[in-house]
Amino acid sequence: MQIVADAVILAVRAHGEHGGVVRALTREHGVQPGYVRGARSRQWRPVLQPGNTIRGSWRGRTAEQLPALTVEPVRSRAALHGEPLAAAAIEWLTALVAAALPEAQPYPRLYDALDGMLSAIEAASAARGWAGGLVRFELVLLAELGFGLDLEACVVTGAVEDLGFVSPRSAAAVSRSAAAGYEHALLPLPDFLTGGGPPDGAALIEGLRLTGHFLARDILTDRLAVALAARERLVDRLKRAVA
Repeated sequence: MQIVADAVILAVRAHGEHGGVVRALTREHGVQPGYVRGARSRQWRPVLQPGNTIRGSWRGRTAEQLPALTVEPVRSRAALHGEPLAAAAIEWLTALVAAALPEAQPYPRLYDALDGMLSAIEAASAARGWAGGLVRFELVLLAELGFGLDLEACVVTGAVEDLGFVSPRSAAAVSRSAAAGYEHALLPLPDFLTGGGPPDGAALIEGLRLTGHFLARDILTDRLAVALAARERLVDRLKRAVA
């Protein structure tokens, strides 16, 4: 086995006295784990941070063996880990991808979306510049894993306008007129997810509530639910930031 590719680091776990197992997302080869010798050294700790982009070379004798991974830094986002809101966003994005994706299966659309989100966080000084994109990223991940929401038309009437809610069971949109009297049983669908402008604080929280419901129900279940703690920390910080 030999793979050489750019990759976004998702997680690093100590292994042995000095080494570490690094899991990273490549565009063409999906999530790939590898053992990095000296990963815990001063030289490599700043490089092996979740959210950083590396040029990785994975080499193993067999497909079943944990390959050795050599790393070249491509793009460092380590400085963002000193900013509470940006750090929480990176923690959640990388934890979500690490938990949700099976190894060695390519998801090029998700790779591009993750790279774009990380770049947006790096470029924007405030959450309003990227928080709406975070909700859209979660929607993309749900769709890529087969749990996409149907937000194109009302599941009851077929109408494509005045969509205001989503069924928590079917994940399909419901128009405001069809939802009359049942609003309490439905999830609000903020306008920015159906072609509206940038979200305000209330719309952003509604969007996060919407995607969070389906992530917890369909993907981050059982032992994977531990990743939701990172999302809770991020949502708490976003609520304060957009208040």
